[in-house]
Amino acid sequence: MRHFHSYGPVDCEEHFCVPRAELIHQCAERIVGNPEKGGHYFTIWAPRQAGKTWLMRQVKEEITSRHGNPFHIATMSMQGLIFKENDTEDAFLPKVPQLFYEAFRLDVKPPDDWETLKAFFNAKSDFFQHPVILFIDEFDSLPPKVIDRLVSLFRDMYLKRETYQIHGLALIGVRAVLGIDSLRGSPFNVQRSLHVPNFSPDEVAELFRQYVAESGQPVAPEVVSAVYNATRGQPGLVCWFGELLTETYNPGTDQTIDMPLWNYVCGRARRTEWNNTLLNLIFKARHRHTDRVIALFSRSDIPFSLRSEWCSYLYLNGIIDAADVIDEKGQTIQVCRFSCPFIQHNLYDALTDDLVGDRLPILALHPLDELTDVLEGQHLDLPALLQRYRDYLQRLKEKGLNPWQDQPRRADIHLTEAVGHFHLYAWLAEAIGRRCTISPEFPTGNGKVDLHIRCGQKRGIIEVKSFTDAAGVKSARVQAARYALELGLDRVTVALFVPVTDETVLAKLSGETETEGVLVTVTAIGWG
Repeated sequence: MRHFHSYGPVDCEEHFCVPRAELIHQCAERIVGNPEKGGHYFTIWAPRQAGKTWLMRQVKEEITSRHGNPFHIATMSMQGLIFKENDTEDAFLPKVPQLFYEAFRLDVKPPDDWETLKAFFNAKSDFFQHPVILFIDEFDSLPPKVIDRLVSLFRDMYLKRETYQIHGLALIGVRAVLGIDSLRGSPFNVQRSLHVPNFSPDEVAELFRQYVAESGQPVAPEVVSAVYNATRGQPGLVCWFGELLTETYNPGTDQTIDMPLWNYVCGRARRTEWNNTLLNLIFKARHRHTDRVIALFSRSDIPFSLRSEWCSYLYLNGIIDAADVIDEKGQTIQVCRFSCPFIQHNLYDALTDDLVGDRLPILALHPLDELTDVLEGQHLDLPALLQRYRDYLQRLKEKGLNPWQDQPRRADIHLTEAVGHFHLYAWLAEAIGRRCTISPEFPTGNGKVDLHIRCGQKRGIIEVKSFTDAAGVKSARVQAARYALELGLDRVTVALFVPVTDETVLAKLSGETETEGVLVTVTAIGWG
């Protein structure tokens, strides 16, 4: 029986897979082009574990199936090459014999210079009897200087293609293949780059349909939908959840894989399971453009533009995506969104730990505070709980401790609003985490965090928002009420972070209202 496979190329004989015939055909058409005159030089790009290497292998089979053997089709991988920090671009040349043997099974001597390397592909050389179609995988793993030199070499070969044997060329990677990191740009027309998309909902359903057919174990349709919704179809994550559900945490093929199992597995995936793709994304978010990532948790109106270096970096590495929204003028614009809820959730956990740490500097509550008024009434009194948080901030201030010190700040020197979001979440975990469950949810994309709190049979929601203007507060009340109605709740609390410390202003922004039959309580929290 086949199984789910989440790391490395998928083999459809051993693993559940989807055909993606149209994508394969499109790629094959581009690289072959006119079989007589030459194909295209182009790029294949996508974030990690999106199926780039699998696509390359499928295209190779497609070309052979359709055209026979008029081409010498080869794959050259740059992943295993090792360079020292101070190496020049010429350090690549001694590695050429290894690459040529692995790709073409040809024994060559190390080229003396880059012109000699280019001459290997000359139509008059004795190396190739047929036109070459070459895939270069893991192109991003090369040092920038080497990438830049190869870009120049391929551009020259393309412009003089009648002199060289390369019929078609595809560079495969994440970022550098688009020329973004090269002063000389891409050797190809970027418009011809091929993006490997995520799985569609139907493709995710097909993977689980294959599992059900071969294992005989039922999978609830809600679970399949949950996998897609959590991952937005990211291939590596979809198949990883397939592994966790059908292997690691499978209760037995005589039982249905249902939503309780999904909820358990999703929690384990966040906290106890290793995943290279996820760890890589978290590492990138922690070490580059972290302030931008943090801002995405408190703003839903950040424009998306590949012309912005930070935006293209986060996009091409699978951290964010673009979403269409209607602005106040009625025009459709593109704004930044996290690439999927699961990645957003993991970043939220990781950044909370980074920004706040694993323990608070003083007790979250007064030693004798048993939270009786919060926990023992008919409903959870979340406004009273938020008042405890405001008291905590005051006690920090009295001790000369500033929780916002050294935290990321915007260009206007004000603190990034989202820092307060992370701090509140950490405080709640310390204050009531032993008695209640606190689960962050992101139901409407960026700019909105809902903290679902469950204490025994009682549950409530704290919607965390950042102050924009007075009109925005009214809108926040309506949104909060409608979200509570969707969940079958008759009350909701809004924690509104405001960049002022004037208690008079905070008091005027706070208060209770009944909106669409829901009791909405706003608690304004000052920071700065």
